[in-house]
Amino acid sequence: MSIEHGASGRRSIQVEAEVPGLPEEVWEAIATGPGIGSWFYPTELEGRVGGVLKYDTQSEMVHVPAKVTVWDPPRRFRHDGKDCGPDGPPTATEWIVEPRSRGCVVRVVHSLFASTGDWDNYLESFEDGWPQALAILRLYLTHFRGQRATIVRASGSHDGSVRDAWQALLEELGAAGLGPGDRWELAEGGDAGLGGIFDELRPEGRQPYVLLRLDRPVPGIAAASAYKMSTRAAVMLSLYLYGGEGAPAARAEVFWQAWVKARFP
Repeated sequence: MSIEHGASGRRSIQVEAEVPGLPEEVWEAIATGPGIGSWFYPTELEGRVGGVLKYDTQSEMVHVPAKVTVWDPPRRFRHDGKDCGPDGPPTATEWIVEPRSRGCVVRVVHSLFASTGDWDNYLESFEDGWPQALAILRLYLTHFRGQRATIVRASGSHDGSVRDAWQALLEELGAAGLGPGDRWELAEGGDAGLGGIFDELRPEGRQPYVLLRLDRPVPGIAAASAYKMSTRAAVMLSLYLYGGEGAPAARAEVFWQAWVKARFP
């Protein structure tokens, strides 16, 4: 883990990725509620200094709304909050957009403010999770820019290591041995079944993941990953369905949540 130690107890990590689009298009995706809700979590965001940002992570964890402290479109914004939970130290997340000749670099700097390293495991989890999130952002901006998503998430746990959970998840998905550009189908679930093109595989690190660009049941993105959660390994399947409102999304949500729970209780 590459934690930078700054003045006054600031401890931070940063992750970046190249994405397609003009700065204004990238800003729309990372700095508006509808934009963020199309590739990350459903989000409420007031775009101004002093505005409130609130993620709906669809989990039991208590999320304290953050406050926007820097607002400089389309280049930079920052929100300060309590990303480690209500009893944790203050945190800050800064988003920076830098134009390039063929797109932009998006940089996320995630910080917490503490006098000891007792909360560094949270920074480790942030550093593990942001690469997948930014990879989903890249795929969204490449193929689904400006479209709104219905998000389906299903999670479970595994008694083995993260590596064991990851291998088990790949096997259950029928994705072991596939590579970018390969066709992938998981016909279980009937008209809720998934199919598409294998886009990206990151098999190493503390949070391995795979991304697939879906064409069934509707166009979208599927992301599957394994990671450490408390004393057990966890798995997560996330679907971002574009134009999938109504029956297709409802059927996918019911089926895939049950599918994951049956294999990773």
